[in-house]
Amino acid sequence: MSDLTAPCILVVDDEPQIHRFLAPALQAAGYVPLRAETAADALRLIATHPPALVLLDLGLPDLDGKVVLERLRAFSGLPVIVVSARDREEEKVAALDAGADDYVEKPFTMAELLARIRSALRRAARSTGGGSPAVIHAGPLQIDLARRVAVVGGGEPLRLTPKEWDLLVAIASAGPGRVATGRQLLTRVWGPAHAEDTQYLRVYVGHLRAKLGEAASLIVTEPGVGYRFADRE
Repeated sequence: MSDLTAPCILVVDDEPQIHRFLAPALQAAGYVPLRAETAADALRLIATHPPALVLLDLGLPDLDGKVVLERLRAFSGLPVIVVSARDREEEKVAALDAGADDYVEKPFTMAELLARIRSALRRAARSTGGGSPAVIHAGPLQIDLARRVAVVGGGEPLRLTPKEWDLLVAIASAGPGRVATGRQLLTRVWGPAHAEDTQYLRVYVGHLRAKLGEAASLIVTEPGVGYRFADRE
């Protein structure tokens, strides 16, 4: 008998073997797996019986997964992890820009997928717990958004330029473990006219890491995609 309080995970994939593999693994981890093999079925289920999280393949028979993401984001903010064999950087960036919370390539290990699921569910729980935090804590780093102050290990406030501060906040506020694409960061910090200026981003991330010192590892590079704020309490 299933636990009625367990989070439901909707697996959207047209490959039966994926469902045969994921269903028992998700159940063993304490989740209730739901199944959809088409975009139409997935969108109907999400609208009528919203799950806690969606695992979405991009290669669906009736609609591309990125279109599903765009339609889903029109009415729901629930966490979505893309699970796809498409491994090109352009595909990852497009899916994340379309609203995915994370991207896992096939083949994957179940341990990795479960870790990504836990991270996404934690972010979702925090986001519904009373709005954005005034202070972001991660490892030795503390970011006070109201005072515009960042401190590492209880030391003196970091001397950040306005752009370095904006970049730090943009990466951190995406949520622990969630990727912020290069385009998203460039648009937010420098404006739409600089959405393709990836060299700006590399240079400023380098400066920011140098100033963060022992907390530099909190900014994790996703090659060709963007940056992830480490999921560390």
